[in-house]
Amino acid sequence: MSENCLVNIENRDAEPKPFSLLSEMVVTHGTKDDWYALHHLHYKDEGLTPAPRFYACRLNDELVGVVVLSTCTLMSAPRHELFKTIKTGGDTSLTNTMRATFLNANFRRASRVVTDTLYRGVGVSYRMLNIAARMSGFRFIEIQSSMAKHNPFAEKAGFVYAPIKRSSVYDKGIRFFRERFEAHPADHEAVLDEFNSFRPKYRDQLFKEILDFYYANSTREKTGGNKLTGKIRVYNEYTPSMAIKQLQQLVFASPAYGVYQNPDHKIELPNEIPLSAFDLQKPSEALRVDLL
Repeated sequence: MSENCLVNIENRDAEPKPFSLLSEMVVTHGTKDDWYALHHLHYKDEGLTPAPRFYACRLNDELVGVVVLSTCTLMSAPRHELFKTIKTGGDTSLTNTMRATFLNANFRRASRVVTDTLYRGVGVSYRMLNIAARMSGFRFIEIQSSMAKHNPFAEKAGFVYAPIKRSSVYDKGIRFFRERFEAHPADHEAVLDEFNSFRPKYRDQLFKEILDFYYANSTREKTGGNKLTGKIRVYNEYTPSMAIKQLQQLVFASPAYGVYQNPDHKIELPNEIPLSAFDLQKPSEALRVDLL
């Protein structure tokens, strides 16, 4: 065979080479300014959740990504699927207080994870999330995200997911929409346009029905920091557009719930950890600090 006929043969089973700049990135304790520098790139471009802690991934002086950890909601059905001993049922004021104390001492939620678009798709997000969870010092880090169903980055970070379930108010929520609107219940603009087409007197009546249904079925507005202010905000601050949007999220949302058990929760870790440290052990194993 002529040498001119030789071709290069690619081994498709070989491990792809990691993005070279990953080895130069570090995860550190961050600030609110880090979040605000990248928050416009997050699909939930809104205010921060309670008691935030910030962790930043940097390449030299360049901000690559941010993880925000916050306190958890006191009631969470998917959490109760994974942690049977703290689920509700026959509660007293004492057990409610004990549950809140346990959650505040042991749990935090990864409420925001965002990576600069320049560095997406190269493995930054799940490495950064895993290291931030370790650095937090908390025993459990949970995440609840609709995006997790389409992007398994949290699973790569070591999070274990509860079974995804349809919203508990899905059936009666669909019935509520069907009895009042011709538009598809999930189409916000179509429902809002139809709402605005009604006579003013009927619009006022319908607006109150939407607020009543949403507040009656939303645990979010009756627990935690919203317990005292939720009703006031819903009835005094919501516009029809906001109320319809919140109701649609209540009815159609089925976010995936995952939790990470931190193997380093009793270990004091450095304030700066290379992103590449993620690859020194399995996500669920203690960090090899001796190799940093």
